[in-house]
Amino acid sequence: MITHKQHKNTLPGADDITRDILANGITTLVRSNFNNPSVVIHGYLNTGALQDPDDKLGLADFTASMLMRGTQQHTFNQVYELLESSGASLGFSGNIHTTSFSGKALIEDLPMLLNLLFELITSPVFPQSYVEKMRSQLLTGLALRSQDTAEMANLAFDQLLFAGHPYSRPEDGYPETISKITRDDLVQFQKYNYGPRGMVLVIVGAIEPPHALDLVKAAFTGWINPEQTTPPALPELNPFSSTLERKETITGKVQSDIVVGCSGPRRNSAEYLPISLGNNILGQFGMYGRIGDVVREQSGLAYYAYTRLNSGIGPGSWQVSAGVNPVNVEKTIALVQEELARFVRQPVKVEELQDSQANFIGRLPLSMESNAGVASALVSLERYQLGLDYLRGYADKVKAVTPSEILEAGQRFLDPHKLAIAVAGP
Repeated sequence: MITHKQHKNTLPGADDITRDILANGITTLVRSNFNNPSVVIHGYLNTGALQDPDDKLGLADFTASMLMRGTQQHTFNQVYELLESSGASLGFSGNIHTTSFSGKALIEDLPMLLNLLFELITSPVFPQSYVEKMRSQLLTGLALRSQDTAEMANLAFDQLLFAGHPYSRPEDGYPETISKITRDDLVQFQKYNYGPRGMVLVIVGAIEPPHALDLVKAAFTGWINPEQTTPPALPELNPFSSTLERKETITGKVQSDIVVGCSGPRRNSAEYLPISLGNNILGQFGMYGRIGDVVREQSGLAYYAYTRLNSGIGPGSWQVSAGVNPVNVEKTIALVQEELARFVRQPVKVEELQDSQANFIGRLPLSMESNAGVASALVSLERYQLGLDYLRGYADKVKAVTPSEILEAGQRFLDPHKLAIAVAGP
């Protein structure tokens, strides 16, 4: 085991990540870093919006947002006093598959932080007055979403691309579903979906792994939930046979937002890295790659234009986003389609690939400079079952990708004649 004197390698790997699974199913990963006296925790519970009923979409997110509002042992104010008096932080967020948490404290306050985490996820009380305040906040957020052309274009795109699939449902729900959620719904969601099975907890900072594991065991070993449900299996994504379009009209706007795209690879698939590098060339690197150059710089059609690859547990999305003057919507879509057709017709240039490879390899160490960055990376290693040495071999994997691999992977996902196109604007 690597001690606190130094790491043999700046990137985390199997020789300096300690991984342990408690008898109740909690997976813990620990990596030491004695360069500062703090410690970061990061992780998730194995439940999220996938388990929302259709008529109460947003329930998982609502529940996560309420966890800090008091427990059977501490009121809302006492929770924040505990954290603020020691300069610590802790927070939760609801996602499609998970309920995530992250926190930070000085090393001497780690026992308090772990005990508080346990308390917040196992004995929240959901005070009715705070339920109504949170509902107002969530409804305000949804009202703002309905007037945001970029948000509404993304929502419409997901509904087209993932039609008939759980990913078509917004994690934050709709006004009518948030309005239906009761305090009892929050209580029941926590009771049946929060449990140790599938939970992941990562600790990075000024602590030796055996000590960290002892603290985790002291806080969490006794937790069992025999009523914990298993998240539903994801269905396959239905492919579509032609381009589908949807327009969301939002009156009074001076900009239209466009999202054009297709499905993408899962995070742990063989195509992920070639498509990720291809996506960087297509619409990320420099001034937003080829898309930014053609649509924005050369044609002057868009306020912004870039691509994004979203990959996770299930089918991902690969999309081009652009903000334009409403009169330029059709021209912009045509240009984007031309650029996508070129991308799957001919390989990327060697120089383009080399620039993106250098960019990917150079970014990795920078993302590991903080404890939070390392903790986030370790969560991903565990979540997507990438292996503890994935980061050590990352540069070699990136360098090994060829233009023909990018072309072949791109052709598997991207058909210029079978796209989802969503527009939101006046």
